[in-house]
Amino acid sequence: MRRSLFRKYFLVLFAAVVFPMAASGISDTWFSYVDQRAILSALLRSEATSAAEKIESFLDGIKVPLGSTVPQDGTMASVKQLRLLVVRAMYQVPGILSISLVDDAGAERLHISRTGSNRTEGRADRSGDPAVVGARTAKVWYSPVIYRQGSEPSITMAMANYDDTVVVKTVIAEISLKPVWLIVSEIRVGRSGQALVVDQTGHLIAHPAISKVMQGADEKAALALRGLRDAIAAAGGTAVANRNAENERVVTAGAPVAAAGWTVFVEQSQAEAFAPLYASLWRIGGLFLAATVLAAVLAYWLARRMSGPIRLLEEGALKIGAGQFDHRINIVSGDELERLAARFNQMAQELAISRDRAERMMRLKRFLAPQVAELVEKAGDERMLAGQRAEVVAVFCDLRGFTAFSAHAAPEDIMQLLREYYEALGAIITRYEVTLTSFSADGLMILVNAPVPCEEPALHAVKMAVDMQEAIQGLISGWRQRGYQIGFGMGLAMGWATVGRIGYEARVDYTAIGNVVNLASQLCSSAEDRQILIDYSVARHLHDKIPLVDLGTRQLKGLDGLVRAFNVETKDRPDLASNPNGAPRKARL
Repeated sequence: MRRSLFRKYFLVLFAAVVFPMAASGISDTWFSYVDQRAILSALLRSEATSAAEKIESFLDGIKVPLGSTVPQDGTMASVKQLRLLVVRAMYQVPGILSISLVDDAGAERLHISRTGSNRTEGRADRSGDPAVVGARTAKVWYSPVIYRQGSEPSITMAMANYDDTVVVKTVIAEISLKPVWLIVSEIRVGRSGQALVVDQTGHLIAHPAISKVMQGADEKAALALRGLRDAIAAAGGTAVANRNAENERVVTAGAPVAAAGWTVFVEQSQAEAFAPLYASLWRIGGLFLAATVLAAVLAYWLARRMSGPIRLLEEGALKIGAGQFDHRINIVSGDELERLAARFNQMAQELAISRDRAERMMRLKRFLAPQVAELVEKAGDERMLAGQRAEVVAVFCDLRGFTAFSAHAAPEDIMQLLREYYEALGAIITRYEVTLTSFSADGLMILVNAPVPCEEPALHAVKMAVDMQEAIQGLISGWRQRGYQIGFGMGLAMGWATVGRIGYEARVDYTAIGNVVNLASQLCSSAEDRQILIDYSVARHLHDKIPLVDLGTRQLKGLDGLVRAFNVETKDRPDLASNPNGAPRKARL
């Protein structure tokens, strides 16, 4: 579909204003986003690192009390002394839930618990305990998170003593992680920011909402937190925009607690984190909208001024194309468009003249040969078509046996025959530049010497008739091979007649009225196949230039008195008729 010029101008002007503004706004927004992201990442990483350091300090602070439960002076402490040392350590660190002392053989020597029963010299074999094995391997060992009673998180911490002078080789302590919760609950980033701690497997250790920790191990949440940890690691430690365990859109940074293999996450909702950016976007959007409206108004005004004259040209061209040649395009711009409008107006005037000429030619060609119609039109005077008296040669012709043929032949055969018939006659009529006044079915009426006079109209008409007879006889030969019993006869008469146009405004014909027309018609009706019958007037004007056969006088229907008729000899049959005694008789005038 073609786009209007106004639309093109409008879009170009609009784009010239809006696109630079849009590019500037987008670039400013992008750089603001990058800066905001960097600031937010630094803030969240700082909070996460600070929390991780506090948790490490908490774990390191437990090592000293645990180490004090084993005498370091090489003396062999009694069970009572060991008990006092353990109780003192548990007093110093309220988060210690229980302490177990294991000797070099892996036998439990002492177990003190805040919540369970105490055991002294129980000698339970704990040599295969992961805590004992881990501590002897790494000196300090941390277990994965354990949920006491399925909800309260705790860990087991084990320390190994490599001094050969002491009996106790491993100290095992179960530690509550509530102090870690106190650390993360103090962290606030904005209104919605919070911190949380997970272990190596992604299970929650601490969260400001302690109820989430009390829910125990949640494998679905653990999977989401492991994915978040991997995403932060893939981003090089910078904050990432992701979804948290609650499927909320957040920006999260993390820091590791290296000693225990834990990870501290600090997160903030994206809506709050990017609120300044969103506010900036709203401001930019409002300004951009206002500028867009202004640009649209300006582009519309300029496009209208530029496309208005072109629209007038288009409307004028449409009206001229629709035939309104009196329409004029009025453009006063002093430029090429005004000159173009003047050319359009001149073209409309010339088209009006051409249309009038074409209409005259169309009217003339209804009954005149094209050459004659051109002649009349060039003369510029159609008064020669008005009613007047003129000496004319009337020519009639029709097919013999056509009525019987059409009664039995198929419609397509009839129309094919008539098409061949009229094409042959029409070419001759055009060549001789005569006037075809009417045709009906197989009959034609032709006028010679009207409305345009010619030299020797009788000779001109007879020569035309001979050519027509020969042409149609050539067709008849083929028709008879197809079984059509068809013949062709003609009649010509010369005399004075009233000629001119008849009809009404929508349909006009040129015709002749007078006795000469009736005479030619009756001669045609009495002519046999191959005959060209002419009256005495035509024969007299030939001056023996065409061989004739005198057929004598005969009575013709509708005419008073006898009419002397002559037959024109043709090349294929010079004796076209006989006298009453049976012998051909040359005409003597």
